[in-house]
Amino acid sequence: MGVEAGAQAARARALAVLRIRSRALAVALLPAAVAVILLAGAVGDRLEGPVWDAARWVMTPFAVLVLLAAAGIALVVARARPAMSPTVPVAEEAAPDLYRMVRDLADRLDVPAPSAIALTPDCDSWLEDRTHPAHAPPPAEEHHDIAGAGRQAHRRHPAAPVLVIGSPFLWWMRVGELRAVLAPVIAGTGPSAHPDIAAARRFVRGLDAAVAVASEPRRDPVSRAVLAGVGWVARLLLRSCRVHAAELERGVAAAAAERAQAVDYGLRIVAQEQVGLAYAGWDRLLTRVALPAWRMGRWPSRLDAGVVAALTELSRRDRLAEGFASRLGERPACDLLEEPGTVDEAASLLAARLFHGGPAGPGPDWSPVDWSEYPDEVVDRKWRLDAARLHRVLDAMGVRPTTGPTAPVTVAPTLSRVLDHLTDTAPAWTAGNTGATGPAAGSTGSGADIAPSEAAGPPPGRPDPLDDEDLAGTTAPSATLAARLSAELAREEAAPSPAAPSPASPAPDPAALWDDRALPLFPLQPPRTARELLADHLTAMVCCAAMDTAGATPGLDWLDGPTLLMDGERTADLAPKVLTLIEDGDATPLRVWLSQLGIRPEKPVRLG
Repeated sequence: MGVEAGAQAARARALAVLRIRSRALAVALLPAAVAVILLAGAVGDRLEGPVWDAARWVMTPFAVLVLLAAAGIALVVARARPAMSPTVPVAEEAAPDLYRMVRDLADRLDVPAPSAIALTPDCDSWLEDRTHPAHAPPPAEEHHDIAGAGRQAHRRHPAAPVLVIGSPFLWWMRVGELRAVLAPVIAGTGPSAHPDIAAARRFVRGLDAAVAVASEPRRDPVSRAVLAGVGWVARLLLRSCRVHAAELERGVAAAAAERAQAVDYGLRIVAQEQVGLAYAGWDRLLTRVALPAWRMGRWPSRLDAGVVAALTELSRRDRLAEGFASRLGERPACDLLEEPGTVDEAASLLAARLFHGGPAGPGPDWSPVDWSEYPDEVVDRKWRLDAARLHRVLDAMGVRPTTGPTAPVTVAPTLSRVLDHLTDTAPAWTAGNTGATGPAAGSTGSGADIAPSEAAGPPPGRPDPLDDEDLAGTTAPSATLAARLSAELAREEAAPSPAAPSPASPAPDPAALWDDRALPLFPLQPPRTARELLADHLTAMVCCAAMDTAGATPGLDWLDGPTLLMDGERTADLAPKVLTLIEDGDATPLRVWLSQLGIRPEKPVRLG
């Protein structure tokens, strides 16, 4: 370990953690030491008498119990599998240039090279210790790493940490920028190799894993009681180590940053700007583009390539294209991979699992989609399924087709049916408003009638949908329709799908390196509110009418997701008009917008 101040501070904190471990061991051995002294006194005829005999009878069994408990706790801490980040492993054969660059950086920094490289579908990079036996790599002849030099080397020396790189970095950054960003990360292998720091980290990770084991639900009352005690001791030790462990990591990070200052320092300042830009583009791509596809049972298979398109579009809109044009002419970091498309597909599938909770592999209800197929396979299908759900709910509510001098009598689904139902001139509803008994109050008599069962209000025992705070400020028809849509979507999501595992399916593979029973691990957004669901479904209905009556086409906007194209140009200003209809019951702005684009709301549309 170098002489950096941060490294010395990290070692001091590591020794503090190890002292806590030693004190815990001393506390466990203290009753045994007292028992040995009492027994030795009896053998030497020094500690005799009824009092000493009673002390021996009490202390000896107590010492044995304490030793057994300490041995059990130590066994759980040593055997418990530490948490491991879900990643996509990258073998050296799949990225020889990337491994060569990392090895060269380690040589320049005079630190051990990482043992392997893995990718994560996130905009971050770090070192991860996977030396626990549960994380053991395959045999030497099947596993190729940077630091290892054969099977004997793995046995004599602990493996270096694994370098985890954010996959968006490889596609957006240039080779020089990636090198500058990874320099302080790789420099962290130096302090990590110090025996005291490594031992302290292993102890803290073991305690954390023991707490996780004790927290797992169990039916057996005996094991539940035993593990409750183990969890209590592990939490107590973790609380004692918390401050020292946090300062240890800060010291390691400071030492790594200080050591890496001599390597590409000027370029690192520029590269840090690209890190923030990549994070913004990645977040926008996941929430606006990938999430609608995941909800449809499709997962984009080139998410990292989509980041480049999204950030290029962002730079064009912000008039930064000239500065990025020269930068994009340099060699991208993804060229360091032998097969970038295969790696991108694996990272995209992992992103879908982590952020949405999809299955581990493709299937009938979970298939990949290419960006060129996205408008037809995702956007068009999503809009038509939403429109079909909207009319299905209207049918259940008893809303009859629109009739009038300009609207022919038809049972086919039309946009006019929805517009007339939501048109309302009554005051907006607020949460808890009970001035009317149901959505029929304030009806405009436009031809959209409500069945008597709906007009009577909600069934006894059910909360009034108009009492939802999210629906405050909307009209009565909008509030009721939004509540019905929310309930319908909840029923569809609760229904088991063919690809979903049955309740009687076997437990996850115990050999798996990370627990996937709690997917998604990082949900992107909270569940959509009833108001948002109604706005999405009404927008989908408008888009379906535009495609079927005005020749519009579905499109993909890299920053905003699904979009409607008229004559190849993106339409605008639809969202405010939809909200005006929902909140005020005024369809005039939307009808004017439809008329300007030549969209015929009275014409039937094709549903999904």
